[in-house]
Formats: sequence, structure tokens, C-alpha cells
Amino acid sequence: MVVIGAGQAGLSAGYHLQRRGYVPVDEAGAGDRTFVVLDAAEGPGGAWRHRWESLTMATVNGIFGLPGAPVPAVDQARPSREVLPAYFADYERRFALDVRRPVRVRSVRRTPPGQAGSGDARLVVVATRGTDAEGWSAGHVINATGTWSRPFWPHYPGRESFRGRQLHVHDYVRAEEFTGQRVVIVGAGISATQLLDEISRVTETFWVTRREPEWQQAPASGHFVEAIASVEERTRQGLPPESIISVTGMLRGPWVERAEARGALIRHPMFTRIEPDGVRMPDGTLEAADVILWATGFRPAVSHLAPLGLRTPAGGIRVADGRALDEPRLFLIGYGPSQSTVGANRAGRDAVLAIVAESGRT
Repeated sequence: MVVIGAGQAGLSAGYHLQRRGYVPVDEAGAGDRTFVVLDAAEGPGGAWRHRWESLTMATVNGIFGLPGAPVPAVDQARPSREVLPAYFADYERRFALDVRRPVRVRSVRRTPPGQAGSGDARLVVVATRGTDAEGWSAGHVINATGTWSRPFWPHYPGRESFRGRQLHVHDYVRAEEFTGQRVVIVGAGISATQLLDEISRVTETFWVTRREPEWQQAPASGHFVEAIASVEERTRQGLPPESIISVTGMLRGPWVERAEARGALIRHPMFTRIEPDGVRMPDGTLEAADVILWATGFRPAVSHLAPLGLRTPAGGIRVADGRALDEPRLFLIGYGPSQSTVGANRAGRDAVLAIVAESGRT
């Protein structure tokens, strides 16, 4: 068994494999069923290692503990990029998950048909650690690579002509680096509105979105269930996964109220093109800009799965209950409806239960 990725979903899968008798490869004896967790990062923590400095434990959205070990009580003013990687590191040690890093998976392939003694029964994971190549043969692969390593940059005419700075939320660190500059913030998700609140405290901002946000005062459980079902149906059909927030609408959190109180929560329609000194609006006016911050989300990091030929003409992978419908030995967790932390935990557990049921273990 190979688990790719050691974020929330990957560690959940490793935990449940351990509980059901699978053993890390270096500890295995004759007859043991084994697993290995491969992670491309230099250290534990998944995407939490890279969050911006001001994202504290009090302001972070949607924390949910890893299975078997709740998030420890900490000072809520501490940055999440300090607290959560340490929590993940302790979790890996406590449950002896033996995560191997930094290991970058280059491809997942089927065993060539007709290969002596194997037929087409296994998947082959090709990876590198530094300059060294590694290969793993597995009856099942659990892909838990998430989205953080694949920020989405929409194409807009003239983007390459802009003389200022462009960056994605992926690379954002702190608001103070923009002091004295006019920042255009693009996007309508939680990251966009949190950073609008933060950056507007120190400099002038100009917020643009493709659509008017649909604000929600509080999460509606029924609406959330409907949203999950909608995203599940999209992934079953092989359509590109949507974020849950794009279906449920935006939570009007305290950061939104703060931005509105300062007069920064003024939504403008999306610009039509980018010019050297700013962005051209639909009415023809030019809005000056020194910085364009793209808070435009992320896409699943699944390019290493390309040799399996699973991508549909619509651009997604057909997935149901975490399993690739066109390659049943592959599970994709943290994909589509399981992108949230609680969803990732459940997806890790459910993938392991399905694999155990097929292999006859209890």
C-alpha cells in the first residue's frame, strides 16, 4: 500500500492502516501487509507549513483534529503555521507512521500487461528523493496530495505587461510588505476576504470578484449537506471539483465585518484586462495598481496520475466514495467533497475500510 501525501488526509489513512494491522515497510516481517507514506515536503504539517504569518489559531477556518489525537489546547494568538506543523510532527511520531520525505512522486502507472507473474494486478509508483530514484509496487494507492502545490492563476489579457508585482495567496506572507502601495485583491473566497481585511489596515485596496458574493450569516447544516451532494455528483461525473464554499455561499465572518466597518468591503466587477499600470474595468476606466493579489483558489495536484489516463474530456477524474471509478485500485482523498479537514479524516478512514474489506482483513 502506498499513501501519497502526509497532510490531513494522508495521515488519517496511515492511522487507519495501522489500526487494521498494516505495518510500515521497514518494520514488516514475513507475511505482513505493509504501507508507506510518501511526502514531498521537507517536514511535517502539509499546507499549514506555508500559511501566512497572521493566520492565528483564533482566525483559521475549519480546524479539525487528526483521528485519535485532538488538536492540543494552545494560545489562540499563536500562528497556525507554528502550531499545526508541530502537532502533525508529534502525530507522526506517536503513531509511528514512518513518513518518508522529501519524496516527490513523479508518476503512478499500471504494471505492464504480460509482465511475468503480475499480469495487470498492481500499480507502480515512481518517485525521487533528491537525485535518487525510488519505485514502489502496490496493490492499492491512496492519493492524498491536496491542492496547495497547485495555485490557480486565471488568464487575463495583458497579465504579462503589468509593471507591478503579482502574487498568489500561496506566496503571501504579511500585509506590511504592501504598505504605501495600492493592492488589487482578486477573489471571493475566505482567503480573499481575510486578506482584504488585513491588507486594508495598512494600505489602499481595491476588491474585484467575478460574481457578487452570497453572504451567509451562519453555516446552515441542510445547505451544507446539499452542497456536499452537489460536489459529489460533479466528481462522479468526472467534472472538475468545485469548492464547498462556491456552493454554500460565503460565511460573513468577523473579518468581513471589520473590513466593512473600515469601508474596504466594496466589491467591484472583474476587470477586462491588465495593463502596465493597473487594471481596465468594464466601464473603460483604468484602476491604478502596484500589486495584484490573486486569491483565486487551487486545483487538485494530480499530474503524477496522468499515465493512468483517468482525466475526462471535462477535465476531472471520475470519483465516487473516494475511489477512482476508472481505476479501482486508486483512491483520491482530499479531492472534491473531502477537501475539508473533517472530510479528509473520513475519506482516509473510508478508503482503508474499503481496501481491508477487499483483502479479507477485519
